[in-house]
Amino acid sequence: MKKVQIIVLVFFAGLSIAGNELYGQATKIPKYGKDSAQCVMHLSLYREFYKQKNFDDAIPHWRWVFQNCPLASQNLYIDGAKIVFYMIGRAKDGSSRDKLIDTLMMVYDQRILYFGKEGSVRGRQALELNNYRPKDTLKVYEHLKRSVALEGKNSDPLVVTSYFVINDLLVKGNRFASDSLVNAYDDLSEITDQSLEENKGDSVKFKAWTDVKASLEVVFEPYATCEQLIRIYTKKFEKSPNDTTLLKKITRILDRKDCTKSDLFFQATENLHKLIPTGQSAYLMGMMYLKKEDNTKAESYFLESIPLVDDSQKTKVYYLLAVINFEKKNYSVARSYSLKSLAINPNDGKCYILIGDMYAASASACGSDEISSRAAYWASVDKYQKARQVDPSVADDANAKIATYSRHFPTQERLFFHDIKVGSSYTVGCWINEVTTVRASY
Repeated sequence: MKKVQIIVLVFFAGLSIAGNELYGQATKIPKYGKDSAQCVMHLSLYREFYKQKNFDDAIPHWRWVFQNCPLASQNLYIDGAKIVFYMIGRAKDGSSRDKLIDTLMMVYDQRILYFGKEGSVRGRQALELNNYRPKDTLKVYEHLKRSVALEGKNSDPLVVTSYFVINDLLVKGNRFASDSLVNAYDDLSEITDQSLEENKGDSVKFKAWTDVKASLEVVFEPYATCEQLIRIYTKKFEKSPNDTTLLKKITRILDRKDCTKSDLFFQATENLHKLIPTGQSAYLMGMMYLKKEDNTKAESYFLESIPLVDDSQKTKVYYLLAVINFEKKNYSVARSYSLKSLAINPNDGKCYILIGDMYAASASACGSDEISSRAAYWASVDKYQKARQVDPSVADDANAKIATYSRHFPTQERLFFHDIKVGSSYTVGCWINEVTTVRASY
């Protein structure tokens, strides 16, 4: 057995690179090997003992199938990993245990060779190697990196988190430069965001990816200062100012970490938009000019981005356009953009807050007497109430504004004088043109 094991281990040494490339060739051998009758017999015996949890008697039959008809069943490898776990747990000395860990790795390699699915299997292999041989950090890292590269947004959440944690350990051990972690953070954050978006309807998966996001942020925190990120990426930018892959990475991560006031963000965004004008680059240009307080240029780029971005991005753009027009006192236009955002995401409380602010700001200009000039406050409070109803995250802000503007309602006496009853309907005039409910201040 030793001789065979050594040969097989040497044969599998390069599989972490070859993986799927060898898969097609390996599957050309007969499913039940050269002696199908023997294969079926040993397969049946090992499975029977395995079901009884009699691993000691299952081992010799499992080993025969593993060596002689590796294509017989994928369960050969799923069961085989559990059998080797059992053997590792019973190992009498460190040397035996170490050889069995090599055998476990060989089980995963052979499974990939004959049944493919390298991405997911490589991730599981990495986790087991880290469990049994945590000092083999670089090999664990290579397996995790390969798994994530192949699986992308279909990666196991635990594999994604482990990949980032191991990367951090290698940086702290001075085996990798810190920019390797920055690059990994950018890639993994994108995978995490995609997975969160796709699993909104699955509470278990959504929670798992929420935990991944939190873990990434905790590990990345020491590297996340704008000064550190700009230092790392400025050198890369100066070397390759027109590398679109690099420019996308720079703009994504600086935007994600709110480092958008830097010259690097400005230059990278500008170069990217010149080379590949997209909805995202137009959006980033808009954000850049917004930070520079050039609202005219910001508005122009945001408008350019609208037809080119997805709905989740559109809601952000419409809200920003609403804010820009609110500041210019173009209230009707600002409301229109807010409503467009709400048409996509009806639970965005900040849009209702903004409309309420527009109404409150218009109150004195939208009336000719002591009632009509205060009526807009009723409409503004309606929006604040709606905001806290659909979006608890804005409740504190909404409640504070309700308390403030409710004090501006007409008094009961003024309402009586104008023959207007509390609780009746009232149409607010001017550009607002909205039906609200009469209320009195007390």
